[in-house]
Amino acid sequence: MNEIFHLINGMSPYLLLGFGLAGLMHAFIPGHLYARYLASPDLRSVLYATLFGIPLPLCSCGVIPTAMSLRREGASSGAVTAFLVATPQTGVDSIIATYSLMGWPFALVRPAAALVTAVLAGSVTHFFVREEAGKTPEHAAEAHNHNGHGGHHAPFLERLKTALRYAYVEMMGDIGKWLAIGLLVAALITVFVPTEFFAVFQGNTWASMLLVLCISIPMYLCATGSIPIAVALMLKGLTPGAALVLLMAGPACNVASLLVVRKVMGLRTLLAYIVSIVLGAVGFGTAVDVLQFSGKMDFLGHLTQNAACCHEGMAWWMWASSVVLALLLVNALVLPRFGWGWGRTSCCCHGHHGHGEDGKTPCENGCCGEEHGHDDDVDHGVPAATVRLTVRGMTCSHCAAAVERALRGVEGVTDVRVNQQAGEAVVGGNADAEALMKAVDDIGFEADLKA
Repeated sequence: MNEIFHLINGMSPYLLLGFGLAGLMHAFIPGHLYARYLASPDLRSVLYATLFGIPLPLCSCGVIPTAMSLRREGASSGAVTAFLVATPQTGVDSIIATYSLMGWPFALVRPAAALVTAVLAGSVTHFFVREEAGKTPEHAAEAHNHNGHGGHHAPFLERLKTALRYAYVEMMGDIGKWLAIGLLVAALITVFVPTEFFAVFQGNTWASMLLVLCISIPMYLCATGSIPIAVALMLKGLTPGAALVLLMAGPACNVASLLVVRKVMGLRTLLAYIVSIVLGAVGFGTAVDVLQFSGKMDFLGHLTQNAACCHEGMAWWMWASSVVLALLLVNALVLPRFGWGWGRTSCCCHGHHGHGEDGKTPCENGCCGEEHGHDDDVDHGVPAATVRLTVRGMTCSHCAAAVERALRGVEGVTDVRVNQQAGEAVVGGNADAEALMKAVDDIGFEADLKA
């Protein structure tokens, strides 16, 4: 098990740094930038969507509703497809963690592969999928601001607090489970899978890639959680190219994501999505193995160095980082089940929705329950004329935020309360119930009237 402890200790300082940078991006980069540059129906919006998506720390469950919300706010179909392909493959946290465990060659190739495959997918969609008339960039930005992503005028310390909460509470809750699963799977592979099991795949690029694609497509892997699994498979003999295929196809191409893309974006977009990811992964994986076996680039050298360090012991600050990471994971994943936990709340605002005219977040104005001495009822503060919806498919704070944005965009809505844990939304105002359910359905979730 020394290898697993080494993986954790090697990742933890870089994960903490990556989560922190992601929180700063979330708090200090205005969200209206995304809508403004993604609305034009040309290849420029495809490139912008790719460049915006690569550093964003969104996993597969979070990128789908975010992309669908961008589509509703005016983003072109090509830009949305590029965003769907680029974003789950990478993120500032996963790029830094990739460097920590797999070295700079993988840390460079991974975002480059995401860039190429996303531009390919967006370009194919742009040329072969008929573009519907959408909002102008100005209207898209206005809608984005109205839905809560334009509130970046708060004081510096308030935004810094938002960044810390997002990085070490919300992101930890959203990604932490999949990171823990990735480490567990890596441990099982390391301990129970004999090296001889993969003997047929050693040095065999095509067999390794076929195996990895068969594993990756049906199962869910986040960009960060896939890293320890890729490392464990490489240590058992799979080629570096096959590991890159896992890092690309695992986060971006799973059954749940494919079903939502087919439902919301159509069959042609789904085909462009799948073909681009598979071709890009196989193409870059083949190039990586050619470079490795020809001696022009060493993708295995960092693993060898890590194995040597594993027997020499780890620095105290790595162990300290692992302890801090473990405490944050417990705070985000375990304590909330018992009604405890720092910073984690079932608030309707999810820390994503900006500030009001008085410079305060909706939470600070008293919309939430437990943080303000109220009960945890989702009805608190909602006008008497309400519609209760059961929403299925919300698995993270990004999902809940996307549902809230979609509901707020329906005519007649005056207030929205979304509870991810309970899987419900309460909407105030005189909006039509069918319009509310359609708005939720359009971003890939399912909603029914709650009895």
